[in-house]
Amino acid sequence: MFLHAHSKVRSISFPTISPFPSLSPYQLFISFSPLFSLDGECVFPFWYKNKIFYDCIKFGMRHDWCSLNKTFQGYWKYCTAADFAPCVFPFWYRRVIYWECTDDGDDLGKKWCSLTKNYNKDQVWKYC
Repeated sequence: MFLHAHSKVRSISFPTISPFPSLSPYQLFISFSPLFSLDGECVFPFWYKNKIFYDCIKFGMRHDWCSLNKTFQGYWKYCTAADFAPCVFPFWYRRVIYWECTDDGDDLGKKWCSLTKNYNKDQVWKYC
């Protein structure tokens, strides 16, 4: 069973099942929903709306979230610091294999890493 808490009914922008439709928008309520989880593990990569995601996303939400299934089936959770996808080492970028974060190719000189083994193919990354 998953716990689902909201402070404003109007702020719900993600598919939600609520057994309390008559509550005012400003009441805090707790409902039980199979769609939202306070625990569970993010699954990366995951498919959502015909796109593949390798990390937590804000797609349609104010806060980062992730799918709990390989292909999004409505089961999700908000991401915590521990949920974001880790860097993958070693990774291939241009003609070099990297075993740690690099600033190569970044216009700002900030260190980054790939979220897959082959950046050249997948082009998914994050700052370290």
